[in-house]
Amino acid sequence: MRHLLPLLALAAPAFAADPPKSNNDGFVPLFNGKDLTGFVNVNCGPKTWTVKDGVLVTSGFPIGLLRTEKQYENFECEFEWKHINTKEVGNSGFFVWCDPLPQVGGPFTRGIEVQVLVNYPKNDWATNHGDVFSVSGAKCTPDRPHPTRKGLERCLPSEERCKGGGEWNHYRVVANNGAIKLSVNGKEVSGVSECSPRKGYLSFESEGAECHFRNVKIKELPTSNPKPEQVASVDEGWKPLFNHTDLTGWKTDAGAWKVADGVLRSVGKAELTADGVPERYELIFDWKGPAEVRLGSGGSLLKANKPGQWQRERVKVEGPGQLTFPAGEKLELRNVYVRELTKK
Repeated sequence: MRHLLPLLALAAPAFAADPPKSNNDGFVPLFNGKDLTGFVNVNCGPKTWTVKDGVLVTSGFPIGLLRTEKQYENFECEFEWKHINTKEVGNSGFFVWCDPLPQVGGPFTRGIEVQVLVNYPKNDWATNHGDVFSVSGAKCTPDRPHPTRKGLERCLPSEERCKGGGEWNHYRVVANNGAIKLSVNGKEVSGVSECSPRKGYLSFESEGAECHFRNVKIKELPTSNPKPEQVASVDEGWKPLFNHTDLTGWKTDAGAWKVADGVLRSVGKAELTADGVPERYELIFDWKGPAEVRLGSGGSLLKANKPGQWQRERVKVEGPGQLTFPAGEKLELRNVYVRELTKK
């Protein structure tokens, strides 16, 4: 077997956290103001998340998440945020109780989102100033029924308290026993209850605009002993093979595959080969387009449940060999993750 590049060279970094120092009020830093210690890049590019002058910065591209290494259940979390856009829409968010991997075919995990948004056009279903809502299959009950869309799991704030782009806003998120309450600039304005999951990872969102976060701190509260089905999936050691930005870590002919909007697309007649998988590994990936796809020469033949729709595959590869996707008409890939299997 030809020895390939180490798996960790392709993985978005997960940084080991030192024990945080506690303040007298019970809060500890969730973000240390220096680097990404304690966080995992779920599906963003290598330059999406940076730290500058004590501030966590997202460029907004590609769309995706930066999550905590550990899960949280009941807690109080405070942070400040600022969008750079003063006229254009600035979109971001804070995800509560989310899974470690994105949902099938999409950039976001299952969880409850606390909206971080400015300059959004007036409409009847969302606001700019503190919505809380379920995402990607999570469930919740808004504190107040949505005023125009019956059954929509989205709580609109009782009043507008957010400042516009270029100004700092303060959020206080209290999550306890399946309920989330959001205070904006000093006053509670929105919330949801009966959430599922009610324990999971916390994530900051990249969604098309530069946004800054600072003074991020958290205080954990006593457990309310959630049932197993109320807990988000646990990280199983998956590492991204695709950085959702470019073809780093892959080999193919020039122009045969393109990357756009976090998706790998076959546009030519050349295969696409990963440049760093172990001898024995397990693979997760989403694909759509053709009726069937074969992984490499003599590899697994995968058939589409519904051609043209996203579906997720989980495949064990015993090796030796390479991970190769075929050239295929309209073949699209995203959310490609791998983990090494222990040797026999």
